[in-house]
Amino acid sequence: MSIRSKTFIILAGIIFLAFFLRFYQLGNNPPSLTWDEAAWGYNAYSIGIDGRDEFGRFLPLDYLESFGDFKPPVYAYLDVLPVKIFGLNEFAVRFPSALFGVLTVIATYFLVKRIFWKSKLKEFYALMSALILAISPWHIMLSRAAFEANVATFFIVLGVFLFLTAVNSVKSQGAASFPPRGWKPIDALGLRFLLLLSLSVISFILSMYTFNTARVVAPLLILGLAIGFRKELFDRKKEVVIASLIGLIMIIPLAQFILTPQASLRFKEVNIFSDINVIKTSNQEIANDNNAFWSKLIHNRRLVYGVEYIKHYFDNLSPNFLFIRGDGNPKFSTQTVGEMFLWDLPFFIAGILFLIRKREGLWWIIPIWLIVGIIPAATARETPHALRIETVLPTFQILTAYGFYHFISGLKTYDLRLKNFLKGKLFITISFISYVLLLINFLYFYHDYLVHYKRIYSGEWQYGYKESINYVSSVYGNYDQINITTELGRPYIYYLFYTKTPPGEFKKTAKVEREVFGFVNVKGYGKYRFLKDLKDVSNKKVLYVNSAQNTPNNAKILKTFYLLNGEPTLVAYEL
Repeated sequence: MSIRSKTFIILAGIIFLAFFLRFYQLGNNPPSLTWDEAAWGYNAYSIGIDGRDEFGRFLPLDYLESFGDFKPPVYAYLDVLPVKIFGLNEFAVRFPSALFGVLTVIATYFLVKRIFWKSKLKEFYALMSALILAISPWHIMLSRAAFEANVATFFIVLGVFLFLTAVNSVKSQGAASFPPRGWKPIDALGLRFLLLLSLSVISFILSMYTFNTARVVAPLLILGLAIGFRKELFDRKKEVVIASLIGLIMIIPLAQFILTPQASLRFKEVNIFSDINVIKTSNQEIANDNNAFWSKLIHNRRLVYGVEYIKHYFDNLSPNFLFIRGDGNPKFSTQTVGEMFLWDLPFFIAGILFLIRKREGLWWIIPIWLIVGIIPAATARETPHALRIETVLPTFQILTAYGFYHFISGLKTYDLRLKNFLKGKLFITISFISYVLLLINFLYFYHDYLVHYKRIYSGEWQYGYKESINYVSSVYGNYDQINITTELGRPYIYYLFYTKTPPGEFKKTAKVEREVFGFVNVKGYGKYRFLKDLKDVSNKKVLYVNSAQNTPNNAKILKTFYLLNGEPTLVAYEL
């Protein structure tokens, strides 16, 4: 069997593994939808019917208003076809994320080959990087829910790959193939370069229409690549200008939106620079020093914010986050393993050291990508955050694969020099042990995820809405009004989703409240009322759906709904 055939078989096996790990039980693990997932599904459903989002905007390109967080729209458009094919359900909503998760594994293989294009080891680097990403707890968990960040990651990986392919298409031809500088007609080589570069630009722009963090990461990555390949780009400046114009035209709707107050709403809500306590502390420390000029320098709020930013930046590189426990939010981690396996740790460190030492291929892209990918996430109050820094993937996996090879090959070299009875056995033994440890790490994570995770953390996924809505639907005709608690968060979108409410009906009867800061609250539609405080409505026959702990003592309980761990979550009752 040829090397190419073996490579194809191994790659096919990795792709199958990635597919299985992302699609198996996709509809019921995670155990239920978050309100953001329900919003993606219902907006896709609505757009698929009449081309309008839930609030009636026709084919929105800049944002989906949703709950007032003004979501980038690409995920909803990607979900239109799955919802049409599979129906409005959990599997359909998560399908784009899982699919693009698999595609990211494939793209990683080709990207790594392109980065190390001159290396004899590029196939090993590429296959190992793809395998590590395929079984990564970080990437698996973010691929199994409707997280738009996961789709944006694919577009960024694809964008970098296409850019490198474009540059390589002319670089490999040699300087003689370049036309004289000036505005000459585009030759065949130039057309290929233009096509690849344009596709790269489009991919980067799509990432910016998919996830907010990409709006910072993608431009910085493009800038880094442009500086790194400035000579090649200058030699093909006509094609570069055309590709840039395509990008500028595509970004116009987004640019117009970014300049609006709504665009900054989410950032103001979560960023560290809006924390007034920093200013209070700074002023108090200056006052403690009797307003001395030197105190105004060292306790200057700008300096304090800078220190906070650096701290939040490096939170995303903490060993506990990466290798031990993972993100503190159970939506992004099982809490029993890190975002990466503990097995990855020594090889990740080795990868950094060997990459800097050997400087193989286009090695510099990897550290720049990793550094840039954390920049926007470090402004958030909540750090570390696996979702906000997902755009750094697959740099962690590439470094781990690179370190694995050179660490193990170093042992092989050392093994051959031994003069004792271990000669020829040390390398084989340690290699075997390392693969076994990786398998154990993976099986531990995957068993925990399949068997224990959804039972322990069903409450984190707003479990209970679907079951309660099915019951409410079955008795809907018996009541004049149905009052539902907002304590679990955003109930209206679940009712729209699980009752498959026609978008036109919702738009006609919806009672929508828009706050001055941009947040959107749906107070009700049809018979449904979504309230913080459920009060008796004596002149109507009302069904109440409340949290278990807030159910009044005099309630006539009709049905109780439970989390997967057996705890009551919602109660349907009459008064």
